[in-house]
Formats: sequence, structure tokens, C-alpha cells
Amino acid sequence: MASRELIRFARATSRTAAWSLSFYPQPILNLRRRSTAGTTPAFPFINVLGFISYLISTLAFYSSPMIRGQYAIRNPSSPKPTVRLNDVVFALHAVIMSTLGWSQFSKRIWGFSQGTQNVGRVIWALAVSCVLAIVLMSLFVASRPRAGYDPAGWAWIDVVYAVGYVKLLITLIKYMPQVYTNYKHKSTVGWSITQILLDLVGGVLSVVQLVIDSKLEGDWSGVTGNPVKFGLGNVSVAFDVVFMLQHYVLYRQARAGGKELEVGDEAVEGERRRLLDGIDADGQR
Repeated sequence: MASRELIRFARATSRTAAWSLSFYPQPILNLRRRSTAGTTPAFPFINVLGFISYLISTLAFYSSPMIRGQYAIRNPSSPKPTVRLNDVVFALHAVIMSTLGWSQFSKRIWGFSQGTQNVGRVIWALAVSCVLAIVLMSLFVASRPRAGYDPAGWAWIDVVYAVGYVKLLITLIKYMPQVYTNYKHKSTVGWSITQILLDLVGGVLSVVQLVIDSKLEGDWSGVTGNPVKFGLGNVSVAFDVVFMLQHYVLYRQARAGGKELEVGDEAVEGERRRLLDGIDADGQR
């Protein structure tokens, strides 16, 4: 039994470490380049809301007696949620690092040269809709006869599930603006591939941990009872593969050909070339 718990701990720690480390390469790259060109602010912006949602969800399943009690009643064959302390620590760290990443798009704070500054109406609409949906659902559950304390009906655990689904929805959407940005510029310059490789490791380990935990418990309701955690790992892996294809296959010439121009700095490069052409012309005269 002790060895089984040790194996679980090792897998959980490895996954958390990989995902936590994946937050550092992009801010470090931005700091080194003194620029956010090549990346989109939509990604860190919506990530903040997503990880706040994930933090609320994991905290509820980990520490709330009411939520854990309602979970046990609904999942009698596997009454213990699969959320662990490392999930809570990861979520808190993710909120902090996502906020830091978003702040780098503020020229007033960091003074970086900027690429795309527009978060986009779709992303803003998604964020507002998610918050509004959770507020309305909370009011609905509170208005029920037992005010959400009856797990047989609409209960507060359903609100927690909804908050978790916000994170899952955001994960489905958040990578798309960056995928499109890379496609538009036919380049991944400015977008850290290291964070993607670490995210891939974390995503794979997340799914493996959840599946093995459920198998050791002898019941697959550990997966069906925590679809957010299971879905997050799979969605992350899928987008990581897309980014790897863009970086190593589709747009590798942007790096291999020595094209290290920061995306968004084309105007600056064009002006530099015009000046050089003018100098050459003067020299020939």
C-alpha cells in the first residue's frame, strides 16, 4: 500500500512540475527579447480566468466538506474525489504566472515593444459569458427548496462542476488565437516551443495519473466524476501537437533560413532596409 501511494505521489509531482515549469519559458523569452511580438494577449488574458476557475474547482473538491460530501453521495462506489493537494498548488501557481504573462503586454509596466494588442471581441465575449453563466447558475441553485444542499437535485456541487467546465471551455478556445497568429505570419518566432514541450509532458502525465488512480480505486467513476481534469489533459495534448507541427514542420524555414525577425516588427525592418539602400545609393554616386 505504501509503495502504491509513493508511485501515485511521484506521478503527481512529475506532472505538476512539468506543467508548472511550462509557465516560465514564454515570460523569460519576452523578457530576453524585450518584446511580446509574435504572441497574442488573448492567450494569457483568458488563461487568467481559466485558472481562477480551476483554482475554485480544485479548492472546492479538495477542502470543502459540503462539496466532498455531495460528491460521495453521487459516487458511492468511489466516494473520494481524485483532486489532490498538488492540483491546488498548481492552480494557485498558474493564476499567478498567467497574470504575470498578461501583464507583459502592458507597455506602461514592462516597456516591451508590442505586437498584437487586441484581445479580441470573441475572447472578451467568452469571458463575460462564462462569468455571467456562473452567477446565474449560483442564483438558480440558491433559489432551490433546500438552497443547493440536496445532492439528489440541483446542488452546489453542480455549480463547482460548472466552474470546472469554464476551465475546460477556455482550454478548448484559448490556444486558437495563437494558432491563427502563427498561421497568419507563417512563423512561430516569439512563441516559446519549450513551454509547449513541457505542457505536453504535463498533459500526458495528467491523463495517466487520473486513469491509474481510478484503476487502483477499482472504479472508473474517478474519471467520469472528474471530467474536467481528464478533458484538460487530452485537449492540451492535442493543441501541443498542433504547435509542434507548426514549429518543427510547417514554419521551420522561418528559423532555418535565419529569419529571426520578430513578428510585428516588419515596419521597422522595412525602414532599416530603406536606410541601407539609401546609403548604398549615396556610395555609388
